[in-house]
Amino acid sequence: MATSESAERLRGWFSGRLPDDWFEGPPEVVLDREEVSVVGRLPEPTAAAEASEAERAGVIAGHVQRFREETRERRIGIAREAESRFGHKVSWGVECGGEREMFTTLSVPVMTRLRQPERRVLDTLVEAGVARSRSDALAWCVRLVGKNTDAWLAELRSALQHVERARAAGPQA
Repeated sequence: MATSESAERLRGWFSGRLPDDWFEGPPEVVLDREEVSVVGRLPEPTAAAEASEAERAGVIAGHVQRFREETRERRIGIAREAESRFGHKVSWGVECGGEREMFTTLSVPVMTRLRQPERRVLDTLVEAGVARSRSDALAWCVRLVGKNTDAWLAELRSALQHVERARAAGPQA
């Protein structure tokens, strides 16, 4: 898990490095062991305000795609700088009109040991066509838990930040 101080330093660097006109407010910067995700909020296009639901979705999708294409080269350059400086791969995404779209993300293998009842859950998801493999089924389960326990996970992450600050303030080993 990344330390609170390194995550803050990283957020500060991206806030200072990104062009001011890219996003509304500071970007959301999330750091884990392998990856930094940078997600900025795009202003909703004015054309979306008076549009039908289907047209609004199209306007927002087009707006997001235009941003992605127009900023690609600069995002790649900034990502390379960050990867060199902080040693983590960088993924990008945006939020617009209540929708979140990630442009790039890492898919990292994670090893786990499961007993037969847990393996049967995964196999059932595969047999039912919900997932293509046990790996996909496990990823599906993790997304489902994350979606349904957002408040609890946010509270747990906050508690971990408090623990990290207490460790940093304590005597050095």
